[in-house]
Amino acid sequence: MEGFGLGLIVVVALVVIALALRRQRERAANLDIDDGSWLSKEPEEEPESIVPRAPVSQFHVHGTEARVTFDVPLAEEDDEVLNEILLDEAVEVVREKRKELPIDDVTEIVVFAGRDDVREVGRAQLPSPGELPPPIQAPMLSLTHIAKDPFAHQFESEQSLRPVTQVDVPGDELGPWRAELQVPEGLLRGMRARGIDPAAIDGPAFILALLEMFEYHLKPLSDPDSYMATKDGTKYFIRTEGHSAGSHPELDEAVVKRFVFEFSTSGAEWGLMVSDKYSPYMIHDVESREPRIRFITRERGQQFIDSMALG
Repeated sequence: MEGFGLGLIVVVALVVIALALRRQRERAANLDIDDGSWLSKEPEEEPESIVPRAPVSQFHVHGTEARVTFDVPLAEEDDEVLNEILLDEAVEVVREKRKELPIDDVTEIVVFAGRDDVREVGRAQLPSPGELPPPIQAPMLSLTHIAKDPFAHQFESEQSLRPVTQVDVPGDELGPWRAELQVPEGLLRGMRARGIDPAAIDGPAFILALLEMFEYHLKPLSDPDSYMATKDGTKYFIRTEGHSAGSHPELDEAVVKRFVFEFSTSGAEWGLMVSDKYSPYMIHDVESREPRIRFITRERGQQFIDSMALG
């Protein structure tokens, strides 16, 4: 009897130890050990999904009509392709809104667009009341599926954006960089569909808009001229330098050196400086010494646009 009691105690002790070890293993799956103490493990930040969409200024259901108004700049002449893009976008807006608003009686989607002059640009009949067509698989306002990513491409080889450097920097005031670029109409149309007026933004803003159209997640940093772009888990540190009236039309070497230092401490895999000024010759040395850095400056702008291979 005494042996039986001792055996029971041993069995109970083994069960307690087993349960304790199990709880410890479960706890270890979510905790790190540092100097003998348990520390909470920070969850990894999930990358945000980049789904380019046209900006909506108004949405109303009026009788059997779902009316969607987009805040996008329109050209004076009617653009049938842009109208079709906005019509497809409107279907996705209604699909999202149906989660909070009833559309069982809706038989038609009516699309309006514009800023100062808002006008109707299209209508779509639904297959039946409240029934929407299947969603489009690829984002319509993304360039990823129709053009070569110029940002990733320029880091693929040391010669990607190397050749052109302006030697004789003009002494006169620089005009708008955008006016010097030959940009495919499809690209301009895509920008307008996303609410961007390509004729009203400066060079750096134009390049940043392209980043987002290629599905880079762009996050402003504490300095208003610096950003961290992320795509497919890769980080790009970006510094912009615009040209203001009366300033020198060439990038100051001190600005270049500051960018190189900021990149080295940013934790990013790649560094990109964008400016509508001309670049000094020293950028060749910088790119040779640090192949993870590239410059997109005024004299390289057209080559950068052409590298997209977008007709």
